[in-house]
Amino acid sequence: MDEVKASMAGSVWKILVKEDETVEEDQDVVILESMKMEIPLSAEESGVVKEIKVKEGDFVDEDDVVIVIEPE
Repeated sequence: MDEVKASMAGSVWKILVKEDETVEEDQDVVILESMKMEIPLSAEESGVVKEIKVKEGDFVDEDDVVIVIEPE
């Protein structure tokens, strides 16, 4: 399983994927907002979104898991 983790503390501004959706390597899956900046988080490998662990508006800390991807 590949875990997409928050690169810094911030709020989940937008979730760009749904569970069971296929994603490609380097595809943006979540956008965080921190200090009025938008920070995209990308999938590190291709696969299927198995679990979304956050909702839009949630606050996350650095290294929190936001999405779990099962490699194809």
